[in-house]
Amino acid sequence: MPESHNIEYKTNWRDEYLKWICGFANASGGKLYIGIDDKGKVTGIDNYHKLLVDLPNKFRDILGVYAEVNLQDEKGKHHIEIIVPRYDVPISVRGIYYVRVGSTLQELKGPALNEFILKRTGKTWDDIPEQRASIDDIDESSIKQFLKDARTVKRINVEDDISISDLLEKLRLLEDGHWKRAAIVLFGKDPGKFYPNMAVKIGKFGETDADLKFHEVLEGNLIQLKDRIGEMLNAKFFIHPIDFMGVQRVEQDEYPVAAVREMILNALVHRNYMGAPTQIRLYDDNFSVWNDGGLPEGISEEDLKKAHRSKPRNPLLADVCFKAGYIDSWGRGTIKIIESCKEAGLPEPVLKEEQGGFLSKVFKDRFTAEQMKKSGLNERQIEAILYTKKYGEMTNSTYQEVANVSKATATRDIKELEDKGLLKNIGTKGSSAIYKLRVGS
Repeated sequence: MPESHNIEYKTNWRDEYLKWICGFANASGGKLYIGIDDKGKVTGIDNYHKLLVDLPNKFRDILGVYAEVNLQDEKGKHHIEIIVPRYDVPISVRGIYYVRVGSTLQELKGPALNEFILKRTGKTWDDIPEQRASIDDIDESSIKQFLKDARTVKRINVEDDISISDLLEKLRLLEDGHWKRAAIVLFGKDPGKFYPNMAVKIGKFGETDADLKFHEVLEGNLIQLKDRIGEMLNAKFFIHPIDFMGVQRVEQDEYPVAAVREMILNALVHRNYMGAPTQIRLYDDNFSVWNDGGLPEGISEEDLKKAHRSKPRNPLLADVCFKAGYIDSWGRGTIKIIESCKEAGLPEPVLKEEQGGFLSKVFKDRFTAEQMKKSGLNERQIEAILYTKKYGEMTNSTYQEVANVSKATATRDIKELEDKGLLKNIGTKGSSAIYKLRVGS
């Protein structure tokens, strides 16, 4: 068998391979073979008698792990199979934590380590009581807004005169007289005082990341930010203001409101609040939202394109936002983004892990160089499409001039662009067929 997420081969044992045992124990378990090369060929080992005694002791004394160590023989060549179970408690090698991710070994540090340890101990970040906070740190107007929204969608039933303490206790945001972190993120007067990276950065860029035209930084709790972001985008960043109150409308040359709204809420609810600030970027042809924190364990990028289980990083935040009608609890957020773009005739959105976080990106149209390259178009076809986009139409002779090709090549390229649904024939000018971009299909 080839190496995989739970299989690793080594020709000889070295104590540094304790990291691999640790990584398997912190992931879903796995098997480490000693005496097999990385192509899966048995090379054999001579010191197998000693390893059969030493390895179980090393695993126990250094890692606190009990792994099965088996001697195997193939055509007279001995190798050792080490079967590592998954451990529900964090495992370290002399205080350093590793985890198996795909077929690689990664050291856990900083926020990722903190999140991993919390999960292994049965806690999530938002469920930890915030010892520094008091009732004076809770914003009453945000509480009232939540109650208004929750009653509108009929997902909560509480008395009209319920106290803040009783409400937060009902929402499981209070423990032993202390507000949990989720309460501060959702309803805090100044959550940045506790968690400095609560802010959301919005930037308008030119053609490259280095070309920042202008930017804004928004602060506040989650209830406030979900509205402030929309207001700022409409006031300063979008060409055509859009309605964020749930009305699904597509403005010409802009983005589907359902996709934008879902991207923002997903970032606010599912981000790692001990990591970097959420970043919203606008270019001439795309809109993207990046939040710190990758996908949940067991959820792949491909899973996002179909019905998948909801595994929120911050379950308390997600539950409160569900009760207020901001999100659903069925893992359908990414599907909404994809479907709203499809309905608007836009390219498939980008939904992927990137730089330790999660990126969602939607495009204004299919006719960007990046999108056309992904569609398999060659450089001359891309150049011709961009020409048609700029000037409105194109003929075969124009294609020949723009791409510097023969008529036969131009005819073949144009036919391929028609077959891909990018160009359409709208008539003739003299003896030349006229082509325009096929939009919204």
